Amino acid sequence: MFISGQTAWDAQKRIVGGVSLLEQARQALRNVQAAMEAVGGALGDIVALRIYIVNYQPESAEAVGSALREFFSEGNPPASTWIGVSALAVSDFLIEIEATAVLD
Repeated sequence: MFISGQTAWDAQKRIVGGVSLLEQARQALRNVQAAMEAVGGALGDIVALRIYIVNYQPESAEAVGSALREFFSEGNPPASTWIGVSALAVSDFLIEIEATAVLD
């Protein structure tokens, strides 16, 4: 299963987290989780993430890493690629997460 880029939008397309990369990452991951559950999967089925971070700086790693640890097992996290970008589709987005999962 391929999950297209998930951002910090909630169900009403309001941005959650404002200027906090941590809070936007959490919402994007909640959206990834909801997409997985919608097809009968779980976060544990995800094998790879592609994470796009606006204006990536080394300190961004703490916020994104913290959010990832909240959602994924430390013993078997998915492979991930982090990509710094200058902007995303909506100017207020700070992060976008794509996922690839394997379902039985």
